[in-house]
Amino acid sequence: MSRKIKIIIGVLIVAIMLLAVIAITNPGSEKVIGQEDRLKAIPATSAKMSPSNDLHKPVVHSSAWSQPVPLPGLVNTAGAEDSPFVTSNGTWFFFFFTPDVTVPPEKQLVDGVTGIWWTKKFGDNWTSPEKITLNDDVSLDGAEFALGNTLWFASVRAGNYGEIDVFTAQYSDGKWRDVQNAGTQLNVDYNIGEFHITSDGQTMFFHSGNWSQGENMDMWETHRYAGGWSTPTEVPGINTGADEGFPFVTSDGNELWFTKYSGLGYAGPAIFRSIKQSNGSWGQPEEIISNFAGEPTLDSQGNIYFVHHYFDAGDKMIEADIYVAYKQ
Repeated sequence: MSRKIKIIIGVLIVAIMLLAVIAITNPGSEKVIGQEDRLKAIPATSAKMSPSNDLHKPVVHSSAWSQPVPLPGLVNTAGAEDSPFVTSNGTWFFFFFTPDVTVPPEKQLVDGVTGIWWTKKFGDNWTSPEKITLNDDVSLDGAEFALGNTLWFASVRAGNYGEIDVFTAQYSDGKWRDVQNAGTQLNVDYNIGEFHITSDGQTMFFHSGNWSQGENMDMWETHRYAGGWSTPTEVPGINTGADEGFPFVTSDGNELWFTKYSGLGYAGPAIFRSIKQSNGSWGQPEEIISNFAGEPTLDSQGNIYFVHHYFDAGDKMIEADIYVAYKQ
């Protein structure tokens, strides 16, 4: 899957730029960056894709889920929506947005709209998405994950230990506050990629490597203890000679979902599921959704939310949307 529209890009070196440009966002202000702002930022020439003109429609291989459809509501645009995360109760939905997939990350950094967005569900309807501002200065934030009122995310910003560091923020009084660097153990010693923490907060699954740069991507796990996180070990039964990444564990801890390239002959990445066995090991992974499908996240009802990238006949990426396959 292309990482050009994501925060985890590995080659982005922007420390000098971060110190040179003026601040464009301020979490202490009352300004809300909302739907109108991001629609204005999308180039007029951008093409909005749909299943009717999609060359590689996502396909579900299990009767347990419906065939995927674009997420209803206001999330999807002619820009790129990526890196989805839904809370277990299905009421908070987070995603990464950038208005133009052809724009390099150093320009996304200062466009005012690229970053983490969220929407909340009331009844059957999603609210109009709003950007989550997590820095007084310039930053590029993404790869978000929420556990309770804690938002974990990756960020390129001044003062990082490396190019991209993991941070946390706390939700209180209707705002995300108290942004903290997750520390040297995760950001330097382990240098984690995109990750998921189990619902009990005790185990973190993450990937290492970056397949867009030709690096092998494997999945690891680490366990929380009083002084931090244990030395990571490879997730048994999951890693192969191919690339495995972008983990998600269901709230009951019994299913490990992740992304790797299709093994069934479909285009691009696909979504796989492994079920925990009675002896605690992970079972043989099964390909569930194919055709440029990745980064799965599930609510407690078993609905699968994921990113789908649209490509033209020349394998050029056009845009990206969030799709959902509903549990039958």
